[in-house]
Amino acid sequence: MKAVFLPGNKRVEIRAVAVPEPGSGEVLVEVKASCICRSDLSLYYGNAVVGGDAAGKCVTGHEPAGRIARVGTGVNKFKAGDRIAIHLAIGCGVCAHCRAGNYHICHEWKCIGFTADGGNAEYIVVPERNCLAIPDSMSYVAAAISTDAFGTLYSAAKKLQLNHISVMGIWGLGPMGSAGILAAKALGARVVALDPIEARRLFAESLGADLTLDPSAPDAAAKLREFTSGRGLDAAIDCSGNNIAHNMALDALRPFGRMAFVGEAAETTIRPSEQLLRKQLTLFGSWYFNVAEYPEIVEVLTSQNINLERLATHRFKIDEAETAFRMFDERKTEKAVFVF
Repeated sequence: MKAVFLPGNKRVEIRAVAVPEPGSGEVLVEVKASCICRSDLSLYYGNAVVGGDAAGKCVTGHEPAGRIARVGTGVNKFKAGDRIAIHLAIGCGVCAHCRAGNYHICHEWKCIGFTADGGNAEYIVVPERNCLAIPDSMSYVAAAISTDAFGTLYSAAKKLQLNHISVMGIWGLGPMGSAGILAAKALGARVVALDPIEARRLFAESLGADLTLDPSAPDAAAKLREFTSGRGLDAAIDCSGNNIAHNMALDALRPFGRMAFVGEAAETTIRPSEQLLRKQLTLFGSWYFNVAEYPEIVEVLTSQNINLERLATHRFKIDEAETAFRMFDERKTEKAVFVF
């Protein structure tokens, strides 16, 4: 089968590899859609944000969806023909974190696409417990986007305790930020979306953002305050990983506001006394979602008729992988998806 590898230095290799065999408790999935994520670019450049030195030696792709082709021994909840999305974290299965459904917090976890073979290939093998059932009404492209993109941001939005009177700001309008707009609107919040790229702001407006701003504009902070009638934001999410965005968001929050850092960042500098202590803010990191949250994620998507395919602005064949990663790196796409 064909599979995509990212050995670093912006190299993209399509290799012929054997179709994997499912072992005990595992399923073989025929991949139908697999998304490119901003974190994949760390592999593209050769400085993986997950897995350290162990990363980059396997098939890429941590946001796949497809149809189960075959099951291994001991699999009893899923069967061949079932349509699924895939949880990216392979945990040990028995530690306290795995028992609670937080496979991505397991001390022994592996991440598909980084330290275990991922979904940028015609087939992938994963443990049965990583299978996420999807309804017949959900396309494979939407299913792939529903995991790391929408699922991560929906989980973060829930932690922010959003409701119909909340005003939330979201910094960074790539695919994650765009999914965050949909998640926050699904929970009833009004959304201020900020990004220096005009095309992304226009796209955010089409997704339902109530106000879009260029954060680098001199009057951006003033317009944000005006939108909240001087009260400040109730909540904020940063998807950019940018230090300037971190500080702008913390400054914009009202007393007792809440903020989630979602965008990857190796380091940042904030002003704790002024921004956190005096305003008694809650600041936390939010990364991926608990496996038990997925049925709720699907229910929100279906009950509110949220069309995640709108985020998939570009679709590629696996043979076009080099073009796909280059265009995504150049920010010429929102969600880029390999479709099989």
